[in-house]
Amino acid sequence: MFSHDKIWDAIDQLARHHDLTPSGLARKAGLDPTSFNKSKRHSADGRMRWPSTESIHKILGATGSSIEDFMSFMGGRRNAIPDGNFPPQLSSIPLLGFAQAGAGGFFDDGGFPAGQGWDVVDFPVSPAQKAGCYALEVQGESMMPLYRDGDVLIVEPGAQVRRGDRVVVKTREAEVMAKVLIRQTPKTIELMSLNPEHPGRTLEMTDVEWIARIIWASQ
Repeated sequence: MFSHDKIWDAIDQLARHHDLTPSGLARKAGLDPTSFNKSKRHSADGRMRWPSTESIHKILGATGSSIEDFMSFMGGRRNAIPDGNFPPQLSSIPLLGFAQAGAGGFFDDGGFPAGQGWDVVDFPVSPAQKAGCYALEVQGESMMPLYRDGDVLIVEPGAQVRRGDRVVVKTREAEVMAKVLIRQTPKTIELMSLNPEHPGRTLEMTDVEWIARIIWASQ
């Protein structure tokens, strides 16, 4: 099982593996040097603080490590990286219902999962998941006929998006929608609805909080 202590311990082990302190690891990744301090792991009232997936993504990139490497540290096996024996949690990623995605507290400013209230689901395809990927469960019929109620969409925040990509967009008014990207300029974004009964949308980029690419769907 994922746990608060295991995730923080994996960060510590990743730092040691690269001859860094936790502060040095944070600095190398372009984060605040205090990001991984022991004092940052619990809030003032004692509640657990979790590192964001964006932070984990950055430290993996900075050290040239993979998510498999990080998971091996979570399993408490520093020597697991060379032999490739990774723990069974490797395929678990955060899961959230579309209806909940517009509420505050589930995403950081970059559109990466954050906070509590997430479930987990196995990532059912290869290659193994990329850091930061998460799943959204379709609720209702608004995305028919492409996506049905109960379908699970795997989303990759931070990925480059191109015309024709299926994307999830969150507006600054907390509206979350799945659409097809038709056109994006520095000022606007044009989206086509998945359901032909719903009109397309054109949004000002200043009204968009984040956009993420859909990379897989359980259809």
